[in-house]
Amino acid sequence: MFKGSLVALITPMAADGKLDEKAFQDFVAWQIGEGTEGLVPVGTTGESPTLSHDEHHRVVELCVEAAGGRVPVIAGAGSNSTEEAIALTRHAKQAGADAALVVTPYYNKPTQEGLYLHFTAIADAVDLPIIIYNIPPRSVIDMSVETMARLAKHPNIVGVKDATANLTRPLHTRLSCGADFCQLSGEDHTALAFRAAGGVGCISVTANVAPRLCAEMHDAWQAGRIDDAMALQDRLTPLHDAMFCETSPGPVKFAASLLGKSSPFCRLPMAPVSDITEGRVRAALAQAGLLN
Repeated sequence: MFKGSLVALITPMAADGKLDEKAFQDFVAWQIGEGTEGLVPVGTTGESPTLSHDEHHRVVELCVEAAGGRVPVIAGAGSNSTEEAIALTRHAKQAGADAALVVTPYYNKPTQEGLYLHFTAIADAVDLPIIIYNIPPRSVIDMSVETMARLAKHPNIVGVKDATANLTRPLHTRLSCGADFCQLSGEDHTALAFRAAGGVGCISVTANVAPRLCAEMHDAWQAGRIDDAMALQDRLTPLHDAMFCETSPGPVKFAASLLGKSSPFCRLPMAPVSDITEGRVRAALAQAGLLN
């Protein structure tokens, strides 16, 4: 169901911090036109921690509307409160999303049993495909392969966005969860290596500003044109570096502003990126052939 180049969408905002609904829907349409195969609104890159519940709901609704069924929408629906995650997942289903992306609970530091019970409660409460989002650098905890294998037995838990950058992980996940468990890299640098280890795609930050290049790289890999895919990876790697030279989504929103897709505004506590980062982002976009 989910494969290739998917994008962890930014949430465009005006200079005063309000949602820019038109810019967001225009951005979604551009992504689809450039070949992006899946849309992921209100995740980390979409600044979900600083959106109100009403804004969160609205962004999902806008994304589903703009996508118009052309590509799947995997709505961010995670929380460190199980009840809140259930409510967000219910809204994602009501809005017409194709799946929910549910992050491992941050700050609470649950045990593996707590993780199992959290995701099971969500999957039991809402009949919608769920992608587990495992990102230890942000949520502190790391879901074990054993816990994921337990969860993979639930019919509504269909895959993982793996942002561990551990390339032994997809090997063990494939063996434990089965070849049909949808493994998506959550780390741009590992996209091709992750596919070689059993993954089927990447939920990408860089695709916000290089959607066609990211899509072409995955298409080349899928078609068995490995040399072409590697060449595109080489072209994209400096851009990946720039997108994460400061905490995301600061750099990628600045990059999007250079392309005329959004203002660079991020809500506090995200600060504007430094002058050094601005220069690095400009240079990386130019090197990739995306900015004159």
